[in-house]
Parts: sequence; structure tokens; C-alpha cells
Amino acid sequence: MKVIFLKDVSGSGEVGDIKDVAAGFARNYLFPRGLAVEATPGAMKQAEARIRQEKERKAEETKQAEMLAARIQGQELHFKARVGSEDKLFGSITAAQIAEALTALLGTEIDKRHVALDRPLREAGSHSVDVKLSGTAEAKVTVIIEPETGES
Repeated sequence: MKVIFLKDVSGSGEVGDIKDVAAGFARNYLFPRGLAVEATPGAMKQAEARIRQEKERKAEETKQAEMLAARIQGQELHFKARVGSEDKLFGSITAAQIAEALTALLGTEIDKRHVALDRPLREAGSHSVDVKLSGTAEAKVTVIIEPETGES
């Protein structure tokens, strides 16, 4: 069955693509979710405006993400943590904490899923961390973990 994709569907098609897909996939997944419509001549005319709007929205989102990445690039985030022997932390600094610090610094919400951290940071010192906002927009921040000073 030929369909026109109205939104990006990972592994199947992007906005504006006209592709053959299995009839069941189209009826049970694409059509109910508004991701595609059947490729009839009338639907193609109607879909053109929706596709154009979707492409403009995607371009605007990408532009916003790239502007935010430019603001994030090169930022330094400082954390204080209790440190044991060999500069190992008692606990760790997580992607959520890094996202929270970036949000406070920039005044713009940064989701923890955008912080590309293989594993939580467990050592004092300087760490380079990637922040991936979209497919093309990414930035690097430096996370500096300092030992807490002063005994209570």
C-alpha cells in the first residue's frame, strides 16, 4: 500500500516520502497515529500543505537546537563532592545533575536524556561531556568536580 508520510517514522520514512508499506502496518500503526495517509491524488494535494508545515517546524526546531548548542558550547560546570582515597567520589555526578546545572546556568530547560554520559562520573577532576540536542546540534561542556573542603 502506498502512503504519504506526514511525520518522520524511524526506519520507515520521513516527512513527505511516498513509500510502499505493508497494509497492516499502515492500517494499524501509521493511520491511527496520524503519521501517514494513503497516497491517493486527493490526499497528495491535501498532504502537501501539512508536509510543508511539518518541514518548516522541523527546520525551526533544528535552528533553535543549534542556537542552544552554541550557548552551551564551552561552558564549565562546577560540582563539589565528598572524595575518598585516590580522588574517588562517595557517590557520583549523574546526567540529571549535569542537566539541572545547565538549566540553572542558561535559564532554558535541558533534558537529562540530552546529556551523553556513558556512566556517572565518579572521580574528582575535569571531565568533558557531550550534550546532544538533536541530530546535528551538539556541544561539549566541561564538568569540574572539586573535593569538598572543611570538616563539620
